[in-house]
Amino acid sequence: MKNIIAIFISIIVFTGCSSDFIDLIPKSTATVADVYQTDKDFQDAVIGCYNQTRTIYNSLWIYDIASDDVVHGWTSENVRLRLDRYTHTSNDDQFASTWNNCYSLIYRVNYLLNEVEAQDESIVSNKQRHIGEAKFLRALAYFNLVRLFGDIPLILHVVSDVEALEMGRESVSKVYTQIIEDLIDAGNRLPNSYTGPEVGRATKGAAKSILGRVYLTNKQFVEAETVLKEVTTMGYTLLPNFNDLWDYSKDEHHSEYIFDIEYEAGTSPSMGSSWTTEFAPQDAAILSHFGVMGSAGNTNNPSMELVELFEDHDLRKEFSVCVGYTDNNGVYHPIVPGYGSATYTRKYMHQLSRNSDSPANWKVIRYADVLLMLAEVLNENNKLDEAYTYLNEVRRRAGMPEYSGLSKDALREAIYHERRLELVCEGHRWFDLCRTGRAMEACGPLNMQPYMVLFPIPLNQMRVMNNTTIFPQNPGWTY
Repeated sequence: MKNIIAIFISIIVFTGCSSDFIDLIPKSTATVADVYQTDKDFQDAVIGCYNQTRTIYNSLWIYDIASDDVVHGWTSENVRLRLDRYTHTSNDDQFASTWNNCYSLIYRVNYLLNEVEAQDESIVSNKQRHIGEAKFLRALAYFNLVRLFGDIPLILHVVSDVEALEMGRESVSKVYTQIIEDLIDAGNRLPNSYTGPEVGRATKGAAKSILGRVYLTNKQFVEAETVLKEVTTMGYTLLPNFNDLWDYSKDEHHSEYIFDIEYEAGTSPSMGSSWTTEFAPQDAAILSHFGVMGSAGNTNNPSMELVELFEDHDLRKEFSVCVGYTDNNGVYHPIVPGYGSATYTRKYMHQLSRNSDSPANWKVIRYADVLLMLAEVLNENNKLDEAYTYLNEVRRRAGMPEYSGLSKDALREAIYHERRLELVCEGHRWFDLCRTGRAMEACGPLNMQPYMVLFPIPLNQMRVMNNTTIFPQNPGWTY
């Protein structure tokens, strides 16, 4: 899948004739007919949609800086520092970028669905799969948008500019209803797995795993239990060694992999990710030790509170939260003070020959996350004995003692704690705090205000719509 995307982007760059195709914005009926003719045409169009997810997730992690578990290392004024200090505003480019990029993906998917649903399966042999992938990606885009901004426009077909200006914000409940519908449909159409270069596309397991997350977020615990239990029967297993999750010399499509955003280093144009560069500390000795060329972003650094939560014998600690490094002679070196950050995560550290060109994928969902979600919903459904089974599977891999004998409330807190340790710097903490109603408890002491559980609707969108009756700003935020 990484190679398919790289080749596809190269075709666009070097031929120059496919720019309209990648945007999925046909200029005339003739153009539509010319573009959408064969199964491969639709397969390439789906890849164009996947490519947009790379743009979205390139900065989606930034929202986690608003949580209590990661900090921004620099003191220069930008949106990352403002999120860290809760001084962000509707005019920050981050919000407009996320909004535009997610709706660009939705726009592409709607164009694709408009064309593929009318095709004859004798010609477009993978029609069902194309529809499944498209609906999976649309659901993912809407899931990110609704969690960040609350009520949002719900666009399910190709609309004109005039129509778009008349579309107000739909309720969160209506958006979730559509997300669930798309994911159920996608799960019914997608295959269990792929082979060869198609590995990396959305599968039935990916659709059901994200559906489980949606149900959990929506507090639909019974439905979440059913679908997440189904995922446990689909052949996924934890890797025996937690650290192998972050070894990019090995195949990232292993037994714990469910769905990643795919990146590929060493391509031209660059298809690598920026995580190694972004999350590296500004410490020359550490950069040299890991062979990281270029600058260091000094951001998404674990908080000292998070570092101190890890017990020394927790096997996840070495890669999750670091305050130094051990050289090749076994000598430990703490981070040199004064560079801006006292911590970093090794989860994305990899030797780089050029800036922001890492092979590291972004793990949207992996099997350990599924196990912890299932433990959570089982506990909420008063099935504590079953909950321990899945929670302790994750604990054993970490070399930690198993839980037992807790009350429902205590077990809930243990599961929350385990998610916090297992999923460090993977972009889950903020969303976990918000969905469980603990954001103010965790972040209030850091200057967060209650209305900040939702981010502001981008100022440029407010100005374009210019109609607060159908398109109001989120409470607490200025226009």
